[in-house]
Amino acid sequence: MTNICERQPRQLEMIWPAHLLEAKLPVSVASGDALRVARSGDEPAFFRLMALAGFADWNMEVLKPWLMKILPDGWFVVIHEQSGELVATTMATHNPSDLHPFGGELGWVAAHPSHTGKGLGLAVCAAVTARFLRAGYRNIYLKTDDFRLPAIKTYLKLGFVPFLEVAADHPGRWQTVFEKLNWPAPSLGSTL
Repeated sequence: MTNICERQPRQLEMIWPAHLLEAKLPVSVASGDALRVARSGDEPAFFRLMALAGFADWNMEVLKPWLMKILPDGWFVVIHEQSGELVATTMATHNPSDLHPFGGELGWVAAHPSHTGKGLGLAVCAAVTARFLRAGYRNIYLKTDDFRLPAIKTYLKLGFVPFLEVAADHPGRWQTVFEKLNWPAPSLGSTL
């Protein structure tokens, strides 16, 4: 019997390219929003935001293993100042793997649907990437799904590139993603 997970395609991956390891990333949010490091007490708002972003199963039990992996001052949130609502988030996690020895994973990016178009995803992703760079990470990566086109566009704008050494079907899947985004596709050789 085949495991359901074995039938689902592996997530696409992106990496931070070597030529940007010395980059200074501008990290800013629009007027009326504030970027800060997550703190104790943010968890209920984080769970609500994750549910709104399509990650409905988050609770303390799910969060606890990730808390062990997050770099100090590596979990960023954006707060809408007028309402006090948490409207964007992502985490810098130390998450090495065979493909990413001593890897830092940018993970769990979420933005409030009512606050799209403000560059909040770009702000939290830039903050996490800058955190990894300050910590000396040379292998920064993220995982995403083909259908998360707005998120992929954010990662591309920031500077991430497709990592093709994950699965044989990834070059074709990336080609489709670039076509759907109407984004100029780079030559899809090995790692870009």
